[in-house]
Amino acid sequence: MRIIQTIEIREITTIEELHQLQQVERAVWEMPSIPIHQTFTAMKNGGIILGAYSGEKMVGFLYSFAGFDSNSIYLCSHMLGILPEYRKADLGVKMKLKQAQLAKGKGYDMITWTFDPLESKNAYLNLHKLGAIGAVYQANHYGDLNDKLNQGLPTDRILVKWDLNKSTKKHENHSLDTGKVLLTADKFGKPIASEVTGTLSANKWFVAIPRDIQTMKRTDFELAKEWRYQTRVIFQQLFAAGYQATDLFVDMNENLISFYVFTK
Repeated sequence: MRIIQTIEIREITTIEELHQLQQVERAVWEMPSIPIHQTFTAMKNGGIILGAYSGEKMVGFLYSFAGFDSNSIYLCSHMLGILPEYRKADLGVKMKLKQAQLAKGKGYDMITWTFDPLESKNAYLNLHKLGAIGAVYQANHYGDLNDKLNQGLPTDRILVKWDLNKSTKKHENHSLDTGKVLLTADKFGKPIASEVTGTLSANKWFVAIPRDIQTMKRTDFELAKEWRYQTRVIFQQLFAAGYQATDLFVDMNENLISFYVFTK
């Protein structure tokens, strides 16, 4: 019987650990890693960098640095990477909760980050498990990226805001209201937009995304691209109308799609 070793999550504090981080980063994204001088400087100036360890082996990392705008100071969480064989047992959630604990200890009230809105697992982690809010939609945010996960599609992103002073929200049991579905899929997995007359005025809307966009990119890239552009139009309309992405609803009757929940 295989023995699963306990994973320890701890703050990275040395250059040697940052070299280990680079190895995990290259394995996850298959692209050049962030220079040590950049991560080291962030670490020494308000940033928080975590490593997840199985014994002495780093199997995941979380990289964040200090950020600010004209109104507030916050922690900008830039990269979360976990080796494929360790993406279980809610390791991503545990790393984010550890990050939040350390951030509050350093005086931060907010953590922000971006994620690809077509990545359903990331959306479920961010919105459902952590209770963060998808606040802003950014079309082709990073321009063209050629790494393993992003190559070929415009890099649209949702900006997440995680208020550390709010208690964890209760998970709502959503019931899919077909009259409030703005985008769904046919039996072949093709996106189908609904006809909505008048203004967006309901208190809740549902928007479908593929259950596994990476597999779709490998098997039918044109379909994946169609999902990008179809969802972009609807997401931009919802955010412009004052809605926010507050949850991801996994309908067990649907094998190909999941649904974003948007509320005022």
